[in-house]
Amino acid sequence: MNDLLGSMLLQIISVLGALMVLTAYALIQSGVWRELDPGYLALNIVGSLMLGVVAVADQRVGFILLEFAWAGLGFIGVARAIKARRAVAVS
Repeated sequence: MNDLLGSMLLQIISVLGALMVLTAYALIQSGVWRELDPGYLALNIVGSLMLGVVAVADQRVGFILLEFAWAGLGFIGVARAIKARRAVAVS
């Protein structure tokens, strides 16, 4: 029973993570968000981290690499967004 609950929890986490990443992608493709918008970055990072946790639990090395690299790239976007906002504030 405990394994079933754990498996269900991982499925829920993976679906939510995937929905977050896909929603962010859809909103950027539709022009609602831009690549440095906080909502886009947040959905991408959190969704990727959630999928990364599931990949670790399932011991899927390729997906671990993909999801944590995706989240890392999201953090690079956060750094770029902060730098861009500081540049605008100084101007």
